[in-house]
Amino acid sequence: MRDFILFATIVASGTGGELCVSRAMKNVGEAVSFHPAEIMRVILRALRQPWMWVGVSMMALAFFALLGALSVYNVSFVVPVTALSYVAGALGGLIFLHERVNFWRWIGVLLVAIGVTLVFLGKG
Repeated sequence: MRDFILFATIVASGTGGELCVSRAMKNVGEAVSFHPAEIMRVILRALRQPWMWVGVSMMALAFFALLGALSVYNVSFVVPVTALSYVAGALGGLIFLHERVNFWRWIGVLLVAIGVTLVFLGKG
């Protein structure tokens, strides 16, 4: 059960953080040039977005959970299992950001999920 909670924390908070940051940046908009003043304007607008702070906080939680996992398990196990974030990212993009996910992307997500399952089953 401890394993499940640790890896669920990594995947959920990491992917949730990326989704929140993406939502914040969609509100901010893109920089129209690479002039330093324009870059600073985009950064300052991003820092005023609540979604940015939620996202950064969630990503920090995921990072520290990842450090915990790496202190206990082999990286050859941790990295493939945390690839479940690809599945969560596709679902989150669809539900939270209302993105279109095409058929081939779902096939890729399915293959990742199968790979993660095989790695997890081979843990012992």
